[in-house]
Amino acid sequence: MTPEARAIGLFRGRFGGDPDLVVRAPGRVNLIGEHTDYNDGFVLPMAIDLHTAIAGRRRADRVVELTSEGFSESGFALAALERGAPDWIEYVKGVAWSLGADRLTGWDGALASSIPLGASLSSSAALEVGVARMFSALAGLDWDPVQAAVVAQRAENEWVGMRSGIMDQLISAVGVAGHAILIDCRTLERDPRPLPEETAVVILDTATRRRLTESSYNQRRSECETAAAAFGVASLRDLNASDLARPPLSLDATVLRRARHIVDENERTVAAAAAMADGDAERLGSLMDASHRSLRDDYEVSSPALDAFVDAARRSPGCLGARMTGGGFGGCAVALVREARVADFAAAAAARYEQETGNHPAVYVCAAADGASLVEPWAG
Repeated sequence: MTPEARAIGLFRGRFGGDPDLVVRAPGRVNLIGEHTDYNDGFVLPMAIDLHTAIAGRRRADRVVELTSEGFSESGFALAALERGAPDWIEYVKGVAWSLGADRLTGWDGALASSIPLGASLSSSAALEVGVARMFSALAGLDWDPVQAAVVAQRAENEWVGMRSGIMDQLISAVGVAGHAILIDCRTLERDPRPLPEETAVVILDTATRRRLTESSYNQRRSECETAAAAFGVASLRDLNASDLARPPLSLDATVLRRARHIVDENERTVAAAAAMADGDAERLGSLMDASHRSLRDDYEVSSPALDAFVDAARRSPGCLGARMTGGGFGGCAVALVREARVADFAAAAAARYEQETGNHPAVYVCAAADGASLVEPWAG
């Protein structure tokens, strides 16, 4: 059963009757360009066909009441927004706050999702963008997907407290079916690029999880800001390899390694987009391999489980390249695989990883999807 059908069923069971609207918002996988978004750099993600669905119906008052698969019911009054204990509802409150709660209407809603939680596939961004789409539709606000992504990022940064970049929210809002999108995170310019012919994107879930707000994610962002200040630039986007060859004497060696990853990763990401334009799958895979080594050694955001799955992927049939994806410290890796070998690859990589770690992984062969949308027709 699809997330849309489950959300509608959950809505009918909890609130009675039919919803007014159903919204779909996709998760994402990032092919390359990791931790570059909050450094004003380049990223190359794609929205995926794992998504969150929200069924909603406008209320006469300004109260939001929500139910969600796997979570307790929750709600709040738009006229009295207050931060609470960390929970999924805080993402919804944050979007209301970021949109401007005084211009919103209350609604009843039910949520269902096919995005595995905490797997570095942006379940939180899909929730934020989907909620923004629902609030906007019910309140009669114009829908600007880029502005909605900015609103959703602000909610995560300033309400939830996770200092993420714009990538996750933006790709969930503006995804293009069949394409990854090269995003300039400084200007928000976007350039869709099709996957090389006869290749597939395979997501490898390590079955390990992390909470980014409790990890070293915010520390890495602070280290990047320290490095940029030491070099006298607005962000690490403004540096190149020759700058790193002449670092300030005051710069700590660890912070310099963080800067090296960002500078090199930006170059790899632009090169990967060019490889996609040329249909060069081997070059794209090689750049993904190099990205993982940099994330493991210079940025230090990988984990034993991620390293094990990436290694298993590289030794499996049809693999062109593999890397960890997302914030790190757990979650998923991503592999570029020859389409004709996908089934063999998935079976071999999962078996190798399970034998190495004892973890029971999941494997998803994903297609690139469109960004957040209203589902029509929603009923059925």
